[in-house]
Amino acid sequence: ESNVLSLSRNHKTASTGTTGDDRFISPELDRLVRQRARDLRLRKTDQQRAVRIVNHLIDSLVDFLKNNEDQAFFKEVSVLTSGSYYEMVKINKPNEFDIMLKLKVPRVTLSALEEYDGLFYSVKLYKSTRLNVQHFLLEDGRTISATKIKKEMHRLVRKFLGNYKGEGCWVMHRLQLTSPAITLELKPQNEEEDVLSLDIVPALEVLQGWPQAARAGPDIDRWLGKRCRRNFTSKAVYFVPKGPKAKNLKDEAKESWRISFSHIEKEMIQYHGNKRTCCEGPSNKCCRKLCLRLLKCLIEGLKQRFPKELEPLSSYHGKTAFFHTLSVREQDSFWAPGQLSVCFMKLFGDFERCAQSGTLFHFFVRGHNLFSPPVFPKRTLAFLTNALKEQGESGFPVLREPSPTPALVSDNEPLIDPNSVNDTEGIVACKGYNRYFFMGLCVFCVFVSAVIGCVF
Repeated sequence: ESNVLSLSRNHKTASTGTTGDDRFISPELDRLVRQRARDLRLRKTDQQRAVRIVNHLIDSLVDFLKNNEDQAFFKEVSVLTSGSYYEMVKINKPNEFDIMLKLKVPRVTLSALEEYDGLFYSVKLYKSTRLNVQHFLLEDGRTISATKIKKEMHRLVRKFLGNYKGEGCWVMHRLQLTSPAITLELKPQNEEEDVLSLDIVPALEVLQGWPQAARAGPDIDRWLGKRCRRNFTSKAVYFVPKGPKAKNLKDEAKESWRISFSHIEKEMIQYHGNKRTCCEGPSNKCCRKLCLRLLKCLIEGLKQRFPKELEPLSSYHGKTAFFHTLSVREQDSFWAPGQLSVCFMKLFGDFERCAQSGTLFHFFVRGHNLFSPPVFPKRTLAFLTNALKEQGESGFPVLREPSPTPALVSDNEPLIDPNSVNDTEGIVACKGYNRYFFMGLCVFCVFVSAVIGCVF
């Protein structure tokens, strides 16, 4: 494609000049934006089936953990939904769900890892304890191990699936070092059904206040108000078992936890108006969520076109830019549905300027730049800048393309071998089938073979 050639030639230098909100919005572009926004909406019939299946699995898993005798630490677990579906900004199809399993811990001390601007932490107990969390401590008897928690959660989920009799056939992914999630996928039973995935993330619930790097809270005073910001900063904060993405990590970094504000992000998107009545009825609708969906669609389309060149790019970059835009364009009147194209181009322009300047600060940990190396290399940033420029100048061809359904298994994320016995691997769980069925089937086959041998 000409797009690939032009981007490959120019990836070394970041583009400057006209950005999204400075460009002329033609009638054709206006129609495209409006039509694509309509197409991205989820169908209610698809949602009902997916939610029914996922909710049954989650409820059954929580019951299993609360009643399991293997590990008492997980008995007090509770669910916190997160991610784009529960934020009501999921696009195309309801095929991805995220939940956090909250784990209660006693009072802890948080030590931010150097060089990561308050995003990753070593979590230590304030004092020694005989509580069940002691089984997941490092040799010093105080530091909570991220890898131990994640491996044990993976083992328990695998054991749960071994006897789960819910709808469909669930497959478990291998543990990924760079991901805090235990990922399950539901195999489609026919060509019309889509792959359904569920990410289960264990999370430490810390109630004693936000760490220093995030204590100021999000910049929402003009948008949602100072009172809302104080309310947010009084809530618990969560830490998920994910260390920095880098080579040759120190032992402390390997056992570190990443701070998570997904519960606050969900609340900000759900109750997004400068006035609390925003989107409560037909007369006071806004187009904020539609703009975010369109930006997510654009990012996904670029990643599908250039998977290697834009590997570090994620929808979280788009969501962060979205929050920054909302904090500046705070009035509900700025987001009138009739101005959808203008609003989307404003959001796109803000995201494009972030790429051009190489600065996209975390919305909660204000000192951390999501576009800084080595997590987001300069080469990738330059490529993204040129890709965004080309999209804006050519009328967003990515938005014209239908979104393909993702494959069940990606090349870099192999599924579990059902026959594996290693603790870092899992199993397949299908309705109506369990290990006793397969054992009986094997015995039957052996018996039939023996009979045939005797006859001949």
